[in-house]
Amino acid sequence: MTDTSEDWRSFLTRWSHEWADAQHGDATERDEEPLRTRRLGFPPASEERIRKLEQRLGHRLPPSYRSFLAVSDGWRHAGGFVWLLAGTGRARWHEDAAGLSEYFPGELDEDSTPEDELLAGMWGRALQLDVESDALYVLLDPGDVDDAGEWAVYTWAPWHADVPTRYGSFRTFMEAMYREFHQLRAGDSAQGGPVFDNTTTRALDASVTAARLDALGGRYERAAAALAEAVAFGRPRARGLHDQIRRLLGETYLVSFRGLTADPVYAAEIMPVLVAEHVRMRRDAGLAAHDLPGASDAVRAAADEVLEQIREGTYRHTAEGPFGRAVEEARELARWGDTDAAWHTLRAALPDWRPLSPEHLAPVGLCADPLLGPLITPDRGRELLATPRAGQPGDTPPPSADLDPPGLAWLADEPSGTLLASYRFLLVEGVAPPRLPSLIADDETTALNAPATPWDGRMRFRAAESVPPWADRALTAVGRAGPGWSFAFEPGPGAGFDERRFVSPGLAASRGTRTVTVWSAPPRDQRSGCFHLSVAENGEERYAVTARGTTTEHRGRVPEPLRFPPDGPDKHLQHERRVLAALATEFGVRLPRFALTQGRLHTVRTRPWNRAPGPGESYLTIRLVPHRP
Repeated sequence: MTDTSEDWRSFLTRWSHEWADAQHGDATERDEEPLRTRRLGFPPASEERIRKLEQRLGHRLPPSYRSFLAVSDGWRHAGGFVWLLAGTGRARWHEDAAGLSEYFPGELDEDSTPEDELLAGMWGRALQLDVESDALYVLLDPGDVDDAGEWAVYTWAPWHADVPTRYGSFRTFMEAMYREFHQLRAGDSAQGGPVFDNTTTRALDASVTAARLDALGGRYERAAAALAEAVAFGRPRARGLHDQIRRLLGETYLVSFRGLTADPVYAAEIMPVLVAEHVRMRRDAGLAAHDLPGASDAVRAAADEVLEQIREGTYRHTAEGPFGRAVEEARELARWGDTDAAWHTLRAALPDWRPLSPEHLAPVGLCADPLLGPLITPDRGRELLATPRAGQPGDTPPPSADLDPPGLAWLADEPSGTLLASYRFLLVEGVAPPRLPSLIADDETTALNAPATPWDGRMRFRAAESVPPWADRALTAVGRAGPGWSFAFEPGPGAGFDERRFVSPGLAASRGTRTVTVWSAPPRDQRSGCFHLSVAENGEERYAVTARGTTTEHRGRVPEPLRFPPDGPDKHLQHERRVLAALATEFGVRLPRFALTQGRLHTVRTRPWNRAPGPGESYLTIRLVPHRP
């Protein structure tokens, strides 16, 4: 909106008429005149009155407040908490009358921002516009001025429990108060109050209906803008639709799908998404009433069951028809680490997705699935939303880039201190992942553990078994390593590599097949790096490379691309990267970075990566426990 008198006049007239039509016996005595005249404003201030105010203040007023006064010399009911806004006669300097400069922004220091500095001086120099309010200050700041000469407006109330709210101009503030009026009236109507219906609400509701079709046709940015405006005005359908777009874009703050959790048609799709976010933020807490606003007793009972499933990683999102079959296929790919292929499968099936009912825009329930949810990154969420669905016409977007780098060389590029900075893994040829326990576990384990994140896997199983103190058993994530190969991978091994006692679990596992063993601990601080590679076949080691510092040992006929020169720590990572790249080429293998760092994979504990102490050998066990004096 511009700030000419005519623009103000039409805007204020519309606001006044909508306010008057919304009164149903709840107006106060002071509202008798605005009800009778259908006008919240006052007669316009003359140019002379405006200039006298400017002379009294010693400032020329900002454009939007000045042009407002030329149409209405003050205002009643600015939003829900300001009952009278000052005109030329009652605008006055605030002069920190409430003593709030002590608290907002607090004491300035070298870390204070320019915004903090503006706020610190605002209380003493601002023009106060609130005359009657619910303890809400409205302050126009001549020290916070934009290129158009507009002064920023700050509002604050003690019941708001937050820093002051800033608006770029008086016009922006008044538009926000108009939206607040709509929000409050729409809220009353939703709670059983009088119907709030006018030209503005009908136009907004029509825009929500159009936005739904835009969203299904892949025009999600246009849909999101229209829905955001409708949300700001409190339109009842807008929040549930807008939150679906926001969640698929990776936003979770204040995402509540308002209205949909109370509807049994949508609860099975929407409720698990809220429960999953609850688990992410407050893992051990139970569900409270505010976590599922408006939900029925039946939905809450189902939510308690879903809560346990999500905590255990066993929840499964389902859908009907061809898209539902694609969900099952994608989950099978994801659980073995092929998350890019899983995403391709989902993406290809998106045109076949069908909504549960008119308030459903997209398969947002995927976000709750422990295996498929991590695949929906913000970029992929945008791709999903930009793909036409439910039979709607639209342009299919170009595919986003895959998340997994090829091969193995990427392992040498992981930054120090991250999850994969050190690692060890086994590759087994001709064996599907479910068969790995029978080859690499040293007990009676024949099945893999349920898929888990790296952190959950360690926490869940670190104290689950009785292990000899000397035994270096690895909890490995399991999956496919390319055509015909499976992997068992442990990030950040707790034990160090000791070639004197090292025994690869891959040696025994290689009977009737081939295995590859890799152990890497890159150089760090004063310690030299270590890299070990060995290949076994039919129970025998074929060749091996062990590099530590400036010493390298080669056993057997090591292919030239896999040899590791003894160049010392400075070139350790360079040689490791080259050897890993050659290893990937030699055997046609890869490891899934995304699944290993952000996804969920099955796990299994391997047999020890070291031998038992021999005769005359001893070992020392050190255990660290928390102690509070």
